[in-house]
Amino acid sequence: MDIFVRALNALLMIAMPLGLGVYLARSLRTEWKLFGIGAVAFVASQVLHIPFNHWVLSPGIERLGLSGAESGIRLVTLAVFYGLSAGVFEESARYLAYRFWLKEEKNWKSALMLGAGHGGIEAILLGALALYALIQALVLRGADLATILPPEQIELARSQLQTYWSLPWHLAVMGAVERVGALCFHLSASVLVLQAFTRRNLLWVGGAIIWHTTINAVALFSIQVWGIYVTEGIVLFLGVLSVVLVIVLRDPHNGQMPPSFPPPTPSAASGKPVQSEENLEDSRYVS
Repeated sequence: MDIFVRALNALLMIAMPLGLGVYLARSLRTEWKLFGIGAVAFVASQVLHIPFNHWVLSPGIERLGLSGAESGIRLVTLAVFYGLSAGVFEESARYLAYRFWLKEEKNWKSALMLGAGHGGIEAILLGALALYALIQALVLRGADLATILPPEQIELARSQLQTYWSLPWHLAVMGAVERVGALCFHLSASVLVLQAFTRRNLLWVGGAIIWHTTINAVALFSIQVWGIYVTEGIVLFLGVLSVVLVIVLRDPHNGQMPPSFPPPTPSAASGKPVQSEENLEDSRYVS
């Protein structure tokens, strides 16, 4: 049962975004390349995001005395800093994907597939890591660590194995539960960034960054203060709000960009002169 649940958790994290992609491709007739673009945008954001956190944000947090904060305003500030870091890098990458890669596909349906890929590759990578951890733990479970690892690593490996197998089975599936809320969020974030183009207002990118910051900060604060069960409940609730946001911002133009200019009148389109009231009045005297 224990091994089954851990394997199920990892496989669900991998399968859920792919299943979402299949659903969107069939129901909305969106292309899989959009899923791939979203995935590339996420990976590209992490190429800069992870080094920034390591070399800039974390040292700055230590200098501010916020490292290791467990409650109160210090924890809130810490959570906001890390949430803002994720929001700036990921939503900027999402904006650049629209700006330079989706020049002709800036619509609500494409935004959903882009979001599925952006959040999906994160879930797939985390699922793959969880599966790798399970396989590694199974291999080392009954092995003589002294014959496999250097002496200085044996105690650390034993401690890690004990921690891994002592985790209750019902906690082992929390990764997949969290990805449900996260995938919903990524759909909403992609739709929010889309508004910067359809409504021609960059403030929507700022809105996506704030939304991203809020969700990450709330989750980080909650896990420290209220524990994993409350946190996963909050993440799922925010996922529901994300779905509501997606519905509210549904494209009113049926997947097409709003026209920059009003369509030509039938007379203008046919090449015939448009008759104004003044022209009609003058025409009364033409024989």
